[in-house]
Amino acid sequence: MLLEDYRNERLKKLEELRARGIDTYPAKSNRNTKISDVINHFDEKQGQEVCVAGRIVAIRSFGKLVFLKLRDYFGEVQIFMKAVPEETPAGLLGAKDIKLLDVGDFIEANGIVDKSQTGEISVFSNYVRLLTKSLRPMPEKFTNKEERYRRRYVDMNVNPEVRERLVRRSKFWQATRDFMNAHGFIEINIPVLEHTTGGADATPFTTHMNALDEDFYLRISHELPLKRLLGGGFEKVYDIGPRFRNEGVDDEHLPEHIAFESYAAYENYEDGMRLYEEMIKYVAKETWGTLQFHVGGFDIDLDCEWPRIKYADLLRDKYGVDVFNPDREQLVNILLENWDAKDLKREDFVRKLENTTTPHLIDDVWKLIRKTSAGPYWLIEEPLSLSPLAKKSADNPLVTERFHPVIAGTEMGNGFSELNDPLDQLERFKEQQAARDAGDEEAQMLDQDFVEMLEYGMPPACGWGNSERNFWLLEGVPGREAVPFPTLKSRED
Repeated sequence: MLLEDYRNERLKKLEELRARGIDTYPAKSNRNTKISDVINHFDEKQGQEVCVAGRIVAIRSFGKLVFLKLRDYFGEVQIFMKAVPEETPAGLLGAKDIKLLDVGDFIEANGIVDKSQTGEISVFSNYVRLLTKSLRPMPEKFTNKEERYRRRYVDMNVNPEVRERLVRRSKFWQATRDFMNAHGFIEINIPVLEHTTGGADATPFTTHMNALDEDFYLRISHELPLKRLLGGGFEKVYDIGPRFRNEGVDDEHLPEHIAFESYAAYENYEDGMRLYEEMIKYVAKETWGTLQFHVGGFDIDLDCEWPRIKYADLLRDKYGVDVFNPDREQLVNILLENWDAKDLKREDFVRKLENTTTPHLIDDVWKLIRKTSAGPYWLIEEPLSLSPLAKKSADNPLVTERFHPVIAGTEMGNGFSELNDPLDQLERFKEQQAARDAGDEEAQMLDQDFVEMLEYGMPPACGWGNSERNFWLLEGVPGREAVPFPTLKSRED
């Protein structure tokens, strides 16, 4: 049968139910017991009357006996029904009415908890009450990736591991909040719409606000508003929420995703590495119950003290690159030698390299190293040209007090001692704005208001940020598998 045939058949059942005076979509359920309570506390519940509710996932009928498998969020239980001579009470359905029910319908059942002759825990009920009539049958299998992403509500029913993953995602962020709150941080939600967006190298989305008749950007980072809070007198703040980057979609990037950033006054990057190493371990333990992972072909053990490796040392030892006196031709040749035809045609790749700034070429070479790094380790002292918001190192003014944790081929966060010198910040903003004016759409904008805040004074501070990419990585799935409703190109059937 075609889907349309199934739907028409169910519509006929809907008409018959309504003709009998049955409310096919009542507003309230009388459920008083979760299915897990029936299963897990059978000794207590045996012989008691309960009202359970959920979706029908199986129907078996043998003459006057009917067996329904009922599922709620917490578990599954069998509903045992037997045809009785009494007239069915108004608004209810008995065993003889089973033809009007379908797999996928939501019902509730009042009955006695006991075991069937085969020993299966069951709710013995003469009648059930319809809560929702399903008009489309749930497929038995659902494996096409695009269809799964488009109809995630079906995906979660057919593939319950998707729903379980989202529960872990929730635990991931709750554990982050619990850790930060326990360490004296205050969560403050900051705007998503910004006149000037910054805090990261990314292309923003643009929107228009009718009330003010002005264009705004969707934030690409939480950074600058949170640091304004430090200028306003807060000492430890963080925010968790969506950010938007108008870039490609791949296993590690989604244009819309949840991110976390925090800032602590009177601390520096040494303090930050100690705190956030502890946080990552805590969140992993709370979410997955372990610190050992096998992801992306890497065996990862977070349960150690993570070493610290300097950015310049890595590039010199691996490729002979001097990040302080870069040879552009050398960088281009390294990238061409490692060109992957799966990403871009060679001529397009060459054209891209020609239009890429030298600092970004250095960063692209670093990413070649990162992809093969198991970790965990801290990457420290990134060059000044790649860190427009980080404080210079007192020991080497060519590098910054910046740190990244590198785990399983990816950077699982970004932190640094925050730049709070307004004159230095202004000059760096000007350099970024010049690069932007020259065509680099990911370069940061000059934020005059932020510089003004620094002129009033912001205390020394350490900042840190990570996105839900950390969850995707340790969960071992691409980004679109780990969010409830991934963004896709629109399509209508």
